[in-house]
Amino acid sequence: MRQRDFIAVIGFIAASSVATWSWGACAQGSGTPVVGFLNTQPAGVSVPYVTAFRDGLKEAGFVEGRNVRIEYRWADGDDQKVNILAADLVARRVAVIAATGGLRAAQAVQEATSTIPALFISGFNPVQVGLVASINRPGRNLTGVSLDTTEMVPKRLELLNELMPSGGKIVMLVSLDAVAGSPRSYLSHSEEKLAETHGAIALRIRSPQKFDEELDDELAKAVRDGVRGLVVGADPFFTTRRGSIVALAAKHKLAALYPLRPYVEAGGLASYGPNLVDAYHQIGIYAGRILKGAKPDELPVVFPRKWDLVLNLKTAKALGLVIPLQVRARANETID
Repeated sequence: MRQRDFIAVIGFIAASSVATWSWGACAQGSGTPVVGFLNTQPAGVSVPYVTAFRDGLKEAGFVEGRNVRIEYRWADGDDQKVNILAADLVARRVAVIAATGGLRAAQAVQEATSTIPALFISGFNPVQVGLVASINRPGRNLTGVSLDTTEMVPKRLELLNELMPSGGKIVMLVSLDAVAGSPRSYLSHSEEKLAETHGAIALRIRSPQKFDEELDDELAKAVRDGVRGLVVGADPFFTTRRGSIVALAAKHKLAALYPLRPYVEAGGLASYGPNLVDAYHQIGIYAGRILKGAKPDELPVVFPRKWDLVLNLKTAKALGLVIPLQVRARANETID
């Protein structure tokens, strides 16, 4: 990202953090539409995604600060805070809400309003978790991008087998335990079934409050049992803990493959998954179309246009791994 773009995004985020209700009301009163941008993560890690969202809006004819305003809300990884922020955006009567950073944001907006159009980026199948009635005709006030990264578990396991020493076992960190019938429970059982079907050992952490300690213990046991590789599931909670997961994989000298690029940026070995920047760009375009009068039910749920294999060569060297040429040739990006 160019330095001036980074500074511009940070400036808009900082300004939004001190916005008042009257500011939003004034913008609407002046005829300028207001877009709500809700994210489950901290603002600092989301700069490239905000830029992509703004670029999508611009492609649809809307430029922040010129003919559209954006109210940013950041939950900083706090699930309870997400509901409060969603309700706040609804109270401000924004024209459309971009509920980003995982399923939790989409669910919070769904609970807060059935009338304001909302856009999601979800790693879950949006039909199966109740966000939309169908892919082509969402049927409610929500639509967006379905990443459905669970479907890529077999491919990730295949890739990891190419990266790690032959003969080693693979453990897959699947979603946290959850209430039966909940979206997280659906994800957990789907990932566990796929892992075991393809020869991996499913590992589930049962205490989010002691996540680092429990994962450390479980990985130590796994290594003693001959495990040499780790695949991390798509639970958004893991994304918030990516620094710890990457550090523990390094501590136990595990070749690890992750669902998203941010893990590799944090020092992880490799990732294979949807291009999140492109997904945010897509919902930016959808937000612009809604501002022009389109209804969510007229906008089919879309799927990623880009899937990226990202490799961290420095981490490979630290692990004593030589990445095969055929894998390097398939990589979209390498980090030295």
